[in-house]
Amino acid sequence: MQFIITAHDYKVDGLERRIASRKEHIAMGDQMKAAGTYVMGVALLDENEQMIGSVMILDFPSRKELDDWLKVEPYMVNSVWEKVEIAPCKVGPTFMTK
Repeated sequence: MQFIITAHDYKVDGLERRIASRKEHIAMGDQMKAAGTYVMGVALLDENEQMIGSVMILDFPSRKELDDWLKVEPYMVNSVWEKVEIAPCKVGPTFMTK
């Protein structure tokens, strides 16, 4: 099942925590991409092109596995993301590569 995650960083010190956690976050994303779980991700930017959040499309067998991932995701663990919205979605076949 595919999910779209929209996460907004804490306004106070969120960018500093994001930068401190980014290497670990990227490494986890690379592992997930290799496993076929990570479809796409982007950083949200403000008017000064500073990172203020994330949008990710992930493919997990169920919402439970997604919730388990959130418990260990570096941006969650290290309080980068303040508000996280999750919705099921379906990525069109044009964008899916096997």
